[in-house]
Amino acid sequence: MGYKDVYAGWQSDPEGFWMEAARAIDWDRVPSRALSEPGEGRYEWFADGMVNTCWNAVDRHVEAGRGEQVAIIWDSPVTHTKREITYVELRNRVATLAGALRAKGVEKGDRVIIYMPMIPEALEAMLACARLGAIHSVVFGGFAAHELAVRIDDAQPKCIIAASCGLEPGRVVHYKPLLDGAIDRARHKPEFCVIYQREQEVAALVEGRDVNWHGFQYGVTPADCVPVEGNHPAYILYTSGTTGAPKGVVRHTGGHLVALHWSMKNIYDVDPGDRFWAASDVGWVVGHSYICYAPLIYGATTLVFEGKPVGTPDAGTFWRVISEHRVKSFFTAPTAFRAVKREDPAGEFVAKYDLSCLKAVYLAGERADPDTILWAQTMLGKPVIDHWWQTETGWGIAANPMGIEPLPVKLGSPSVPMPGYDVRILDEGGHEVPPGTLGAIAIRLPLPPGTLPTLWNAEERFRKSYLTHFPGFYETGDAGMKDEDGYLYIMARTDDVINVAGHRLSTGGMEEVLASHPDVAECAVIGVSDPLKGQLPLGFVCLNRGCDRPHAEIVRECVALVRDRIGPVAAFKLCAVVDRLPKTRSGKILRATMAKVADGEPFKLPATIDDPAILDEIRAALEPLGYGRLPA
Repeated sequence: MGYKDVYAGWQSDPEGFWMEAARAIDWDRVPSRALSEPGEGRYEWFADGMVNTCWNAVDRHVEAGRGEQVAIIWDSPVTHTKREITYVELRNRVATLAGALRAKGVEKGDRVIIYMPMIPEALEAMLACARLGAIHSVVFGGFAAHELAVRIDDAQPKCIIAASCGLEPGRVVHYKPLLDGAIDRARHKPEFCVIYQREQEVAALVEGRDVNWHGFQYGVTPADCVPVEGNHPAYILYTSGTTGAPKGVVRHTGGHLVALHWSMKNIYDVDPGDRFWAASDVGWVVGHSYICYAPLIYGATTLVFEGKPVGTPDAGTFWRVISEHRVKSFFTAPTAFRAVKREDPAGEFVAKYDLSCLKAVYLAGERADPDTILWAQTMLGKPVIDHWWQTETGWGIAANPMGIEPLPVKLGSPSVPMPGYDVRILDEGGHEVPPGTLGAIAIRLPLPPGTLPTLWNAEERFRKSYLTHFPGFYETGDAGMKDEDGYLYIMARTDDVINVAGHRLSTGGMEEVLASHPDVAECAVIGVSDPLKGQLPLGFVCLNRGCDRPHAEIVRECVALVRDRIGPVAAFKLCAVVDRLPKTRSGKILRATMAKVADGEPFKLPATIDDPAILDEIRAALEPLGYGRLPA
């Protein structure tokens, strides 16, 4: 059965489609139906089923006789450590940790914040919460104290599980002082904190509040899995918005299990026992869905990687890990490949490793420009598959379903909508636009299993953020178009569509052109204010390592390229060479913040920014162009 048949099968009988998919999950009580509508326009999946995530991710594989299979491989070039944990070891470790949490009073429905680096214990903490029916909220390790405090006050955790430190190339990130500072600031105080002491830094414990990870587990009775309702929240994950309070995306347990299990084979073509590597962090949605849960639910082996694409120790790290651990499917962000390409444009490191085990590479997290995909295809000789989804959806909205049938790759497109997603391109009035026309990307309700049913303690905000602009639809906040074959093109965030003298233009389209310049490693285009045309595009380009041509010459060529490919209508004349672009820690370029810097507007420093000093570098590059002056 091909993709069109599978998608049509979902369209004609969504209830039957998802009930069939649910048969892959072990239920304590099988749900009587897939979709229910509790009222007020809300939708829930498998609500009356009873189920446990940890059982499905760990115990059932042990019970099925696969306990000796490796569940987690930890590869940490920053500590020069590698470790393997089998399913039976994982079950025992998680059950003991859950037992210790239960002995301290953590029960079904309690919240637990997890503030950990990329170590196996982070996954064990998530699974221990799932075992008890506690709702975890993972906060990216090393997040600022203020931002952690905001999340403590919103989630109101009974307990916080943290590590003493994280490790970046060449430095130790002191987690414990950040945690202490956050608890001091927060109005809500956790009853206790569990601290995993890393040998690189042993933190001081607060008497009466902090317990040692190993010590508090000593002598406890391991906990069994607690069945929860299908609509019981599995976790809260805060989106890293650049404005206002963070939004706590809620994930219900039943739909989460069903959707992730379905995605592993159908999207990523993974079988039980295969090695799957998502090079992300457990603080982000990719880490939740595809480092922790989906590979384990499916019975695959997952990789936990503590390192960087470059610098730990070099631009060959990805290829070493894939070769050494026999990775079949590799998932990363385009920004990681751009970093590797910038250091090693000729792919010399690729040639050093045997990558015959690798069947395909998957990119998501931001727009994958065709140039990056072409580079990866050329260097690796493997399919490089772009796909598109969001923190809110938890799994792929549009993808190339490699486990159903590999569809032709169209550069710049994440391919086609997955079952459950009825994707439409709308104009401002909510009317569908013809193929090839830029518009707002919206998904007809109901959203499929595994997607957000609401925001934590913020139902009104959920409706306002996602449901009110286009009634009957979920508003993605992305702009793009569909072609005649139904392939989707994600061109920009809706905010990044700029209006130049009445013409709506996609900054993503211009970035695509700039990225095709042979000396450009990475780029970004923003809209800046212009008294005559309303807005003008302004480009930033980072050059490949070793490029020593005059910057003015490269800028002239970039301007000419955009004029040639998009036309004079783009009015692209402003371009600056910079050493680096401001990004979040997950690699998303902070275009909206750059635009505010350019226009001299006040802005809130995004909590997730990797290095705030880059904004000063951007301002310095803008000044010769007449932008970026601080407000008087």
